[in-house]
Amino acid sequence: MNISDLLIKNKADCFMIVGNFNNSDFYYVTNFFVSDKYTYIQTSGAKEILVVSEMEKGRAELESRIADIRTLQDYGYSEKLKARADSYQAYVDCIAELLQKEGIRKIGVPWDFPYHAAQALKEEGFTVIDMESPFKKLRSVKSEDEIDKIRFVQKVCEKAMNAAINLIHKSEIADGKLLSRGFELTAEDVRREIDFVLLDAGCEAVGTIVACGKRGANPHWEGEGPLKANEPIVIDIFPRSKKYRYFADMSRTILKGEPPQQIQKMYDAVLTAQKEAIEMVKPGVLCSDIHNRVCDILESHGFKTLRGGSKTGFIHSTGHGVGLDIHEAPNIGNQAIPLEKGNVITIEPGLYYPDYGGIRIEDMVLVTENGCEILTTLEKRFVI
Repeated sequence: MNISDLLIKNKADCFMIVGNFNNSDFYYVTNFFVSDKYTYIQTSGAKEILVVSEMEKGRAELESRIADIRTLQDYGYSEKLKARADSYQAYVDCIAELLQKEGIRKIGVPWDFPYHAAQALKEEGFTVIDMESPFKKLRSVKSEDEIDKIRFVQKVCEKAMNAAINLIHKSEIADGKLLSRGFELTAEDVRREIDFVLLDAGCEAVGTIVACGKRGANPHWEGEGPLKANEPIVIDIFPRSKKYRYFADMSRTILKGEPPQQIQKMYDAVLTAQKEAIEMVKPGVLCSDIHNRVCDILESHGFKTLRGGSKTGFIHSTGHGVGLDIHEAPNIGNQAIPLEKGNVITIEPGLYYPDYGGIRIEDMVLVTENGCEILTTLEKRFVI
């Protein structure tokens, strides 16, 4: 976790994170989950300091990888709060006192650093240097422990996907609608089935997509209402382990009934593009080369892509990194970024047309020493 060289390059005395439990960089660097505000500091000399509330100190000492743990009370928080009559300003005053005692004057902060904290520190005479978080790059290459945690969530994700597909498979077709036990099967019913499986395994998901029909041409429409026969249903599940905090991600597109010719053509093209993209994955291959190959294949099948400026067809990147955030580095898009051993990425080409709906197939892939390992094992069956 030593980022001294980067700090020296940016002429910063330290790198500092101030935030809450939603900050994945903080969890990554401390191995500690806390709901209160916190501060993490790493100096140019590789000294690490963690500041938490008094009530969290004991747990931080047991769970965090940081040895130097301090509390706000070490810097007179109660007195500062009384003087300031503002909890956030008192908090910043405590951090300012800590920095002064450590001899820190130039503070490197991530791009999402709180604006008020930055302004308050500047008023105290500190220089605030905004810089890209060094941990985002480190997080893109997973350790064996991280990969194991992602594998666990992916297995749960596949179990949930399988339950969703089976529910739709067992439905009956009546007047163009899907019926389950005599009632219309809805996107909400399928999402509930997914949630049951995830929660039972200690995982959770927000924004699960069960998008049927033409409105599925919006890639991130979550879907609602009755599911219909002979129309594509995009199911995209991206759960997180509540214990380990790591995500998984996968999509399948299925159809109950008979697929229209154009829909089948779309599915076949996406499947071909995904297969060839996965075959390209190995260390050193540029993300942009994979993305452009997907565009080449889809265009050769007669479909438009964002590369040509189209607003329909293939309108997003080919994939993204997965870890403590559902979308993290590297992005499998236009940037010429070489893949590295330990990257966990998705490969998820799709096609979207308002007259037909959407098709997306997504697997997670681990970049290995000489190639890749597909972490998603669930079959790809379109017509069920």
